[in-house]
Amino acid sequence: MREIVLDTETTGLDPRGGDRIVEIGCVELINHVPTGQTFQRYVNPERDVPEAAVAVHGLSREFLAAHPVFAAIAGDLVAFIEDSPLIIHNAAFDLGFVNAEFARIERAPLDASRATDTVQLARRKIPPGASASLDALCARFGIDASERAVHGALKDAMLLAEVYLELIGGRQPGLTFAAVRAGSGAGSANAALVRAARPHAPTDAEAEAHAAFVAKLKDPVWKA
Repeated sequence: MREIVLDTETTGLDPRGGDRIVEIGCVELINHVPTGQTFQRYVNPERDVPEAAVAVHGLSREFLAAHPVFAAIAGDLVAFIEDSPLIIHNAAFDLGFVNAEFARIERAPLDASRATDTVQLARRKIPPGASASLDALCARFGIDASERAVHGALKDAMLLAEVYLELIGGRQPGLTFAAVRAGSGAGSANAALVRAARPHAPTDAEAEAHAAFVAKLKDPVWKA
């Protein structure tokens, strides 16, 4: 089963008021395990980036001006996510922005029914009143988010992938974020557990006891 964990960074909170996407990041899961396959693009929002937004994600208008507009990366995004189910933290927010961008270039929107909202999933798993923010969930599940000085779409999608695995039942022993497949090759997300070989040969005492037992048998079939 293929799923895509998706996250965006934006210029603000309201796509209907003119706010735009400045970064989008996606992580591929196969059977709930991250494969190492990702999609990440910085996006020129074709507008200013308020200081409050820069403080959150660190992406200035000057930096983003050197990157493609959304129309130029939309095809690559659609090709990556295909028709896979989406895993999104606060799905209405990110889908609202992605679909607003698609509407500007007259592309079909993403269907909200294909998205699993991890905020709603968390609300069913954590105590009432506890924070369901990504930071809080990382802390709750012991996921290292120390490198997250600022928000980043791909980094947040990678963290969310780990949170999602905890929300649906917990990580398996030995599970890592290593690739199940690197490029087109296949691999394993679980390191092989090597055990020393166990001795199977009988001891001298066991061999003598067996011979004595067989000697007591009357016409055993294997001696016929």
